[in-house]
Amino acid sequence: MKVTIKEWNAVAAWRWDLPEDDVCGICRNPYDSTCSKCKFPGDECPLLLGECNHSFHMHCIFSWLKQESSQEKCPMCRQPFKSKSQDAAPVVENQELVLEPDSSPN
Repeated sequence: MKVTIKEWNAVAAWRWDLPEDDVCGICRNPYDSTCSKCKFPGDECPLLLGECNHSFHMHCIFSWLKQESSQEKCPMCRQPFKSKSQDAAPVVENQELVLEPDSSPN
């Protein structure tokens, strides 16, 4: 018996590879969805992992850190929020959040 496949539709799913909770601590949306500012998940709405091991949508944590009441601390544990990324660390200057190269010694 010979079988001919005439059509094939593939389905795929992706998830962020994070060890803990699967929702943003600020907007409470799942990591594989988006923050309230984005339409599609992925590169436009990446996740930032802090040195305290709490993760947030990039736009959510930037908005949080811009608020004066945040005192630039993690909203979950209240430790000073520093990105775990080696390439950039968030810094608030004059009410605008900018990314600067990490200046910590290796």
